[in-house]
Formats: sequence, C-alpha cells, structure tokens
Amino acid sequence: MRSGRLGLSLGLDLLGARICSFDCLYCEVGPTDALTLAQKPYVSAGRLLGELSAFAASEPPPLDVVTLGGLGEPCLNTEMDRIIEGCKTIFPGVPVAVLTNSSLLSDPAVRKRLARADVVLPSMDTLVPGEFAALNRPHPELSLADIRLGLLDFRSGFSGRVYLETLVLDGINDSGENLALLGDFCRELRPERVDVVTMTRPGAWPQARPASPATLARFREALGAALVESANGHGPAALRGRAVGCSGRGPGQAAGRVVDSGEVLSLVAASLGHRPQTVAQLSVALGVPEDDIRRAVETLVRGKKIQAKAALDDVFYLG
Repeated sequence: MRSGRLGLSLGLDLLGARICSFDCLYCEVGPTDALTLAQKPYVSAGRLLGELSAFAASEPPPLDVVTLGGLGEPCLNTEMDRIIEGCKTIFPGVPVAVLTNSSLLSDPAVRKRLARADVVLPSMDTLVPGEFAALNRPHPELSLADIRLGLLDFRSGFSGRVYLETLVLDGINDSGENLALLGDFCRELRPERVDVVTMTRPGAWPQARPASPATLARFREALGAALVESANGHGPAALRGRAVGCSGRGPGQAAGRVVDSGEVLSLVAASLGHRPQTVAQLSVALGVPEDDIRRAVETLVRGKKIQAKAALDDVFYLG
C-alpha cells in the first residue's frame, strides 16, 4: 500500500487479530477484542517470514519500506526482532519501519527488540491523564508517565529515525493543556518529524469526531515550532502535518497500474478486511484507477461481500 509518509509500503500484521494494549476511540480497525499486555509470538517469525519469502519470489514492485503493524500493537509480539532481521534479509536495502502506540516502551526488552528497526513511528496523542484515559482507553495497568519516559528512553538509545504522530479528536484531546505538554515533549524527544493528524475513516466508537481544520492548524504550528527548536543533534526536523487515518497512512499518488477485474476485486476485498476506506483511499493505497475501484466495490456490495457506510461526509466501504 502507498503511505503518505513512507512511500510504497508492504504492511505486515504481527498480531493476526485485534489484540492491543489500547482500545482507542478512533481506531479504524474497530474495537479491541483482546485488551492485554501479554507478550508472546502471536504470529510466529517462521510463518510470517515464510509468507514474505513467497511474496518476494513473485517479483513484486520495488518497495520503499516494509512496515510492521497490524490489527493491534506489534510490540506485543516477542519475535518482532527476528521478523525485522528476516525482512532485511529477504528485502536487502529496504528499510524496516514499525508503527507503535508507545505503550510498552517502558520495558527494556521491548526497546531492545524495537531498536533493530530503521524507522519507528510512535504515537503520543495526549499527555493529560484524563484525556489519555478517555481517548486511548488503555489497559488498566498502564501508566501515562511510564509511557512518556519509556519513549524518551527508547529515543536516547536509538540510532534510526523517529516520526512522532499525534491524532487529535474534537472535544477529547484538543485542549491547550495538552498542546503545551506535547510541545515540551517534542523538545525533549527531538523526533525527525511530527505528524498532527485526525480521523479520515470511521472510528471504533461513535464519540470519536474529527478535529476541525483550525484545531489541526493550531497544533501543527505549535508543535512545528517546538520541533524546529529541538532539531539540533538529530539532523533536520520537518513538520509534516496531515489529516490521515490512525495508522498514519495519508494521501499519495495512485500509480494507475493496469490490473484485471478479478485481481482488483481480490485486492479491494483484502484491503477492506483491514480498515474501512473510500474509493479514493483505495485507489491511492492500491495504485489502481478510481473507476476500476468503483466498479469493484459495487460488485462486492451487490454480492454482500462488503458494506457501504456514510460517514465523515463520504462513503466508506467495510470488509
């Protein structure tokens, strides 16, 4: 899939189900089924790397990055370090990125596994405890203070790139208090970039509403200033605020590649199995013209393989 931040990205699911340490209001894959801190090989390195090797043998298009994520928190997978190294062996020269909600970074073992990645995209939506509880709905044993310190500890020992993401919701974490705390945190963390985003797909819970353009502009301006102030020591910093989904994927350029109708149906159905998307989002993610995507979703809706849902002033299709 094409990622607004990472280019042509091959996404790998390290959980296989909606297993997470958070149950975020805005999550595009739906409510968490297993809210847990239990670390184990949910999807084994052997199984995942075997599938990856088979994919590589099919001569896929050149990748910009391999991204570890999935339907939950990938750092729960205790074989993440083996998976990262295997990705680098199968796709030499292609960087490996990891999406994380930052919740487990107070654990030195998790930080050690994650440090093998080339790019880490951690999220920090709020540093106000009440907002954190309402927005991210964490496992009861998690501490926001520990998560904050864990991410700072990880950054201090990590030689790769850190792209911080903050997702803002209307009336939840758009407070001036949160913005001030996040600004101080960015100065301390010194990420290469920070992305201020909001929902562009239906969230897991109905109380999740996108932030207004004015709110996003306010957060982007303030955190951009904080990032510039903290840029020394980690190379140039850049503010790249985008209104994208909670996975961090944003608008890109559809390749418009030619595929047959059967392949389009399979690609669309598989993509919608992971997250709700519009025709335009599917077109960008899959590199297929919108007219072909539209015909595919209409066929899948008629066959009751997917559903159409009006939300956020657009029509989303759900697997």
